[in-house]
Amino acid sequence: MIRKRHVYLTEEILKDNPNFCFDKTPSLDARQDMMAVEIPRLGKEAAVKAIEEWGQPKSNITHLIFCTYSGVDMPGADYQLTKLLGLNPYVKRYMMYQLGCYAGGTVLRLAKDLAENNKGARVLVVCSEITAISFCGPSNTHLHKLVGQAIFGDGAAAVIVGSDLVPEIEKPLFELVWTAQTIASDSEGAICGQLREVGLTYNIRKDVSEIVSKNIDKVLVEAFQPLGISDYNSIFWIAHPGGPAILDQIEQKLGLKAEKLRVVREVLSEYGNMSSASVLFILNEMRRKSTQDRLKTTGEGQEWGVLLSFGPGLTIETVVLHSIVI
Repeated sequence: MIRKRHVYLTEEILKDNPNFCFDKTPSLDARQDMMAVEIPRLGKEAAVKAIEEWGQPKSNITHLIFCTYSGVDMPGADYQLTKLLGLNPYVKRYMMYQLGCYAGGTVLRLAKDLAENNKGARVLVVCSEITAISFCGPSNTHLHKLVGQAIFGDGAAAVIVGSDLVPEIEKPLFELVWTAQTIASDSEGAICGQLREVGLTYNIRKDVSEIVSKNIDKVLVEAFQPLGISDYNSIFWIAHPGGPAILDQIEQKLGLKAEKLRVVREVLSEYGNMSSASVLFILNEMRRKSTQDRLKTTGEGQEWGVLLSFGPGLTIETVVLHSIVI
């Protein structure tokens, strides 16, 4: 159910780096050298678009959160992006490495806390993911790796989070109302990764979709019971597209109508699983479709919505969203 993906690696790069294709041949140095340049460069492309649409001078950015599962250089991609964008050298930076697929929710949670606790703060969030750190060829001894090679893609997304709205200049998309992070029960070792001489290796158990399904009720009750919401077809959905099986299980468990995950499935089809960047792609696509369809709000006509991201641990991030009238 994935029609297309975007990847930095080319046949030429692999010919120049044949060790990338073998799971027992050291290649980390070459991968790291590549990622140290390309991760912030890709992040810059997304950040420039976000800043332009925001419409304020970049000198007004007070905080920077940079997220990627690649790299781990010092200074990190946050430092490199600050230089590439020409941000204020006093900007407060947060570098988040190797969180994986749940990080799209993590960065929004952190940005919300920073914005609400620092008057006038404007937090630039950048997620930049390139799969070259983990690419490998087929293996007779690690068949589970084929799952990752089949679903993961490259992508970068950026968003600016703040409070104390500047009227007529800033045009907010969604309000971040409430956030939480949960370690799913009975999930030890369900998704894990290690940085090794061969690159970033990972293991994804077959029962990940079942674990998400088993834990999702509790997560949603905690988030929406205080709002008096128990009908999950009455809200809009941004769920991390970890793969078709996870989305199928969520639909079945909660009795969701097919259209509830329509935008999620479209992003999965066109881009694959881009780890932390995926949920931001979905937010943007939902905003675009809402504008195109002339709906009253950015949440497919619904006032309340949920953003869920799942990743190593197994960790679940939850963000309750409130639509902003266009």
